Amino acid sequence: MSIYIIGDPHLSFDPLVDKPMDVFGEEWKDHASRLEEAWRSLVMPEDTVIVAGDISWGLRLQEAMADLEWISALPGKKVMIKGNHDLWWAGIGKLNALFDDIHFLQNECYEAEGVYICGSRGWTCPGSDDFTEADRKIYDREVLRLGYSLEAARKAGGDDAVIIGVTHYPPTNEKKQPSGFTELFSRYGVRKAYYGHLHGKHNYKRGISGVLNGTEYRLISGDSVGFVPQKIEL
Repeated sequence: MSIYIIGDPHLSFDPLVDKPMDVFGEEWKDHASRLEEAWRSLVMPEDTVIVAGDISWGLRLQEAMADLEWISALPGKKVMIKGNHDLWWAGIGKLNALFDDIHFLQNECYEAEGVYICGSRGWTCPGSDDFTEADRKIYDREVLRLGYSLEAARKAGGDDAVIIGVTHYPPTNEKKQPSGFTELFSRYGVRKAYYGHLHGKHNYKRGISGVLNGTEYRLISGDSVGFVPQKIEL
């Protein structure tokens, strides 16, 4: 069993959702078909794939269903993290009743063969150039949600639980300063954490890369990894 991760598929298969991604650069041309080809070449039915947010451009669940069904048809079990564009994401119980092979993660953890996947959407961090008081409320809530997720893993797996940390947003500001997210990852002994959200080569450098307080961080937004799910080596 292997665990893979990729962020930001930005799907829009519903005919009422018109969001061609190639307007954001040549690297987005035919990105869904490239993702499918890479996914099918790597992922086995017994594997798990984490999708780190910005899954569908649909505004309502009905508009996102074509995208979720597309993901469900791909090999492996899938664990979904909410992104800032996933406006269709509401009613976690309802979502988790939709598919046998997709788990929507919120305020808890997901176990994959003894490894615990924890995460939250995250948010813009304090110290960012554009951080506002309105951001503070959302940031505090997302830190709480990540804490709930990590504590669930600790309760299930004990102090030595092997945990993969995931946020959609970068877990630090542009200055790579510690945040509530990075402090939680360190406190719970998370060795590897992943995030998406950043697009375009000029923006990749805004995210943290490398080790901070014992946790190794990596950007895995779709375009940053060539739309190839990345295998997590623990």
